[in-house]
Amino acid sequence: MKKLSRIWIYLLIVMGFVLIFSNGCKKDNTNNPSNTVTDADGNVYHTVQVGSQVWMVENLKTTKYNDGSPVTPITDNTVWAGRTTEAYCWYNNDEATNKNTYGALYNWYAVKSGKLCPAGWKVPSDQDWTTLFNSLGGDSTLVGGKLKEAGTAHWVTPNTGADNSSGFTALPAGSHYTNGVFYLMGKYGWYWSSNESSSEEAWHIYVQYNTSNIYRKAASKKIGFSVRCIKG
Repeated sequence: MKKLSRIWIYLLIVMGFVLIFSNGCKKDNTNNPSNTVTDADGNVYHTVQVGSQVWMVENLKTTKYNDGSPVTPITDNTVWAGRTTEAYCWYNNDEATNKNTYGALYNWYAVKSGKLCPAGWKVPSDQDWTTLFNSLGGDSTLVGGKLKEAGTAHWVTPNTGADNSSGFTALPAGSHYTNGVFYLMGKYGWYWSSNESSSEEAWHIYVQYNTSNIYRKAASKKIGFSVRCIKG
């Protein structure tokens, strides 16, 4: 009888440890943000929590709005240069090479639709970017390094200050400028804000290969920049 009692006590102790471990794992999973989000094309993106915000880790590459309607593809550089309605392209019009790594380049008229990101997500506002910077210490001379993917697999040397300590993994996807020319893949990563600064321009932020700075400027709405979505 005493032997059976000892066995039951042993089993209860083991079960207790199993329950504690199980509950601990559940608590960790509950506290973590969703790991992925899927766009209207079926592309899957990883996510990261930075401070109070949840961001996509990859640049947006959807060719559809979240209601299923298409974003207009433009491959003619002259047409792109004069475009004042929504559009997207791939850097150098080379989808096969650039889509999966760098995502698409969207003009601001596509951003203005409010439907570019998956449902429940959005193109970050100017204030959203500011909140991100502040959560990373607020020093504009260092924040860029905390956002950039580390190393030189995609960034041109020296990729100054890049440690990706935020997990944001900013990439140098370049831009498609108003004259129809593609610029500076490998050296610059430009990201739209949802806020316009005037009837002709909208705010964006950018990081570059030779500094750890972060920059905020206004640019023509006709330019093709990257989009990184934020939950909200």
